[in-house]
Amino acid sequence: MSVTQDKTARAPFLSVIVAEPATRARRGTRARGFRRAVLPPAIALVAFVALWQAIVSIFEIPPYLMPGPGDFAVAIGERLVEMLPATWVTIQESYLGFLLAAVSGFLAALIMARWDVAERALYPYLVILQTIPIIAVAPLFVVWFGAGIGTNALIAAMIAVFPVAANGLQGLKSTDRNLVQLYRMAGANRFIQLFSLRVPSGLPQLLTGLRIAAGSSVIGAIVGEFVAGIGGGDGGLGYVITLNATQLRTADLFVGVLLASVVSLVLFGAVALIERQLLKRWHESALPEEE
Repeated sequence: MSVTQDKTARAPFLSVIVAEPATRARRGTRARGFRRAVLPPAIALVAFVALWQAIVSIFEIPPYLMPGPGDFAVAIGERLVEMLPATWVTIQESYLGFLLAAVSGFLAALIMARWDVAERALYPYLVILQTIPIIAVAPLFVVWFGAGIGTNALIAAMIAVFPVAANGLQGLKSTDRNLVQLYRMAGANRFIQLFSLRVPSGLPQLLTGLRIAAGSSVIGAIVGEFVAGIGGGDGGLGYVITLNATQLRTADLFVGVLLASVVSLVLFGAVALIERQLLKRWHESALPEEE
């Protein structure tokens, strides 16, 4: 057998030998990443539950003031299915409010970034809107629009629009000036500069605002339900929480709070997933950490 034939025959085995360490390295990296992502919150959860049970047992706190983890688990099993219709109402209100806040906040950021006079005219009122207590204006929304899902969605949008607009504006105005000058030298008009340069450059800040708005919209919907919600089968989690609080059914109240947290986490996770997909190939915040 010639030397050339011998090298050709050994090539597949060499490729396997080279590929196996790389595959093992990737698997090891994934395993380390999984442990770093899952183990710390899991340990914190176990420690929190243990501390919770210890406090309830040592101080002999009655269940109507603070139920123990066991009472909470029983309440989840008994009330979870019963609270799903209320959860669906809150999902509609908060997610619709989030969409309204995302669209209106992005448009406001575009307008303020495009014209300085618009920023000077609109930004102070966005700040004022953020400082208005929602619980104070919710009754006005009920008078103007009536109680229901649409009203609570507007309240959720009101509390969530500011972080989208403020972070979007900051991102659009933080574009590298050298790139802006390069676009101008190339003859790009303002429309091309905005959507091919400024918007991609400001995307990380805009997505940060959307992540903040994801949690704020659920808070706004729950607060709206406290004041502008509908009782009975059309009520959301805010109504369920208020009802259980007045009847001292604290364990059931905890279940309502848990479901509200899940609604918020799902929306937050969806925004974070979109952020990762949009930024993973080019932005440093989404690149894997070096060991």
